[in-house]
This record gives sequence, structure tokens and C-alpha cells, in this order.
Amino acid sequence: MLKDSKKFGDGMEGNMKITIQDIAPGEEEEIIIRCRELDEALLRTIHELKARRGKFTVTDNDKIRQIDAGDIYYFEAVDNKVFLYLEKDVFEVRYKLYEIETEYADTDFFRASKSVIINLAKVKQFAPDFGGRFEAQMMNGEKLMISRQYVPALKKRLGM
Repeated sequence: MLKDSKKFGDGMEGNMKITIQDIAPGEEEEIIIRCRELDEALLRTIHELKARRGKFTVTDNDKIRQIDAGDIYYFEAVDNKVFLYLEKDVFEVRYKLYEIETEYADTDFFRASKSVIINLAKVKQFAPDFGGRFEAQMMNGEKLMISRQYVPALKKRLGM
């Protein structure tokens, strides 16, 4: 059953038609992209959709919870364990940082140091720091350092 269909523009090149359909219970959700060219902006949109739909399973007091990737502020590796940080909560995850970095490449998740991956969508502001590093102030008030070796990639991501 067709739920919504909208066309943006006048049918000329560069315009987009968006169609949303209801599906029957038990059917798998899917997104189909039909395009002339898979450009950088479209690739970023695809990766962002993937990241927002991603979930991390954590154990919370003997209960299993699923955390939406979009709610995560950052990941940190400490003593061979990886922790997922939300606005106020912290959970251990069973992934390595490189696995998270690979899975969420080209999304808002950004490698800030050898031990931290931050969600750029949860950063309030950046400030230069000593030794060529940057400081990221998160929306929850926490401050994280971006190592100088990752600053050029950050500047590129921010269009600086």
C-alpha cells in the first residue's frame, strides 16, 4: 500500500522523487536508491542512514539492551575493553575500535585518537589545544581530545 509519494522539483535533472510504502508485518524493510550517479553526498546519506539504523547490544544489570548508534556520544578503549558512552550512561561492548571504525566509516563517527571514536553529531564545539591537538566539547559537557595526527582529517570533515 502506497503511504506517501512526493516529488521534489520539476522533473529536471537534480530533482528527487521520494516514495514511502507501508509493508506487511514480517516483511523486511528496505531502501532502494535509483540514481544516475552515486556521488559523494549520496554516499554520505547512505552511510548516515546505516549508522542511524545500527544498534549495539549491551548488558545492563543482567538485562540485554539495544542502543541506537545515533544516541552514542563516543567509544573508548580502556585496558583491552571498549566502552560505549551515552549522554549519561556507559556500557561495555564486545567490539574492537577498528571494527566500529570500519563498520561506521563515512558516517558521523570519527576516529579522534588511538583509543577514542567520537560521534561528530554529538559535538557542541571544537577548540584548538596545545601541541596541535583539538578539544571536542560534547553536548553533555564532556571534553575529549583529538590527537594531532587526526586533526587534518577532522578539518577536512568540517570543511576547514
